[in-house]
Amino acid sequence: MAINRTATPLVDVPRGLAGVVVTETEIGDVRGREGFYHYRQYSAVELARTRRFEDVWHLLVHGTLPDAERGAAFAAETAALRRLPEELRASLPAIAAASRASGPLAGLRTGLSLLGAARGFRPLYDLDADRRRADTLAACAAVPTLLTALYRLGRGLEPVEPREDLPYAANYLYMLTGSVPDPRRARAVEQYLISTIDHGFNASTFTARVVASTGADTAACLTGAVGALSGPLHGGAPSRALDTLDAIGTPDRVDSWIRERVLAGERIMGFGHAVYRTEDPRSRMLREIALGFGGPRVEFAVEVERRVEAVLAELKPGRELHTNVEFYAGVVMELCGLPREMFTPTFAAGRVVGWSANILEQAADSKIIRPAARYVGPEPAATVPAA
Repeated sequence: MAINRTATPLVDVPRGLAGVVVTETEIGDVRGREGFYHYRQYSAVELARTRRFEDVWHLLVHGTLPDAERGAAFAAETAALRRLPEELRASLPAIAAASRASGPLAGLRTGLSLLGAARGFRPLYDLDADRRRADTLAACAAVPTLLTALYRLGRGLEPVEPREDLPYAANYLYMLTGSVPDPRRARAVEQYLISTIDHGFNASTFTARVVASTGADTAACLTGAVGALSGPLHGGAPSRALDTLDAIGTPDRVDSWIRERVLAGERIMGFGHAVYRTEDPRSRMLREIALGFGGPRVEFAVEVERRVEAVLAELKPGRELHTNVEFYAGVVMELCGLPREMFTPTFAAGRVVGWSANILEQAADSKIIRPAARYVGPEPAATVPAA
């Protein structure tokens, strides 16, 4: 039996901290039983349907939705921060070469560290609220530039310089492809980015807040968050959901393919969520976007969704297992011309804003996050054996 010898009483909590409240937040919440989530006081899905990415960014950072004048000013302010410092630009080929096998998300960790050094980011603990906010804006604006440059360099292409006259999502696609995107596809990507800006205390957001609680600089906080996001159980599922569609291949194979994997205890990527006990509202919105494009790929995805949910209901009765955001996110990003290796980096290009809002909120609290672990190893203190 483990014995507690610490001065502070230990509190047992569920594995993974499921359902454990660790702080209070004004940024947003996920109400899993209702299938609803919000950014501050607004429905996140409604924001994605009606507002620009920069407007929602302003909401999370400043706490209010801007009017047209303030929204334009904020968009111009952040667009002016997209160009990377020369010291970082010179290092991009080496970062891209070193991370070619693992992709732009791995390179982003290094890029963010160098960005913080080049921009002179200082510990959050030593900064006032305005400077903290300025550092997060600079980091968020640079992330799409970093990701697209690393992707292109990894394929022997020159990076495309950002354009200040394009909105956030359109500029991202422009830097990725070298061409100004079709407005319909740019808007679809923008809606995806808005819908994934924040989503409760997921692993990467919590990681960002843990690092922020130490008083570290913004780049360190974001680098930690990117590391958490890189795990396939967190941010790596959109491309894997498309891999599922490819593996099934044709509608007549859906039932047999799913049954075989469920009975083997395998996880079906793109289905089920740690919080939602009903349909993921992000999935519902992205399905609507996909249906707006139409085509055989979308029709097949809808049929796979229908059959997978039916088989899961049969084999796992009593459990609510629906598509999550990754399933239709992969379909929408593919329709918009994004390569699969850029699906999770694209997720990061939106989520960096949510991470930053959480970093700012955490930085206002001087208490470090320092949980405990219960020791269950051999009884100390044993005599150290001679070599």
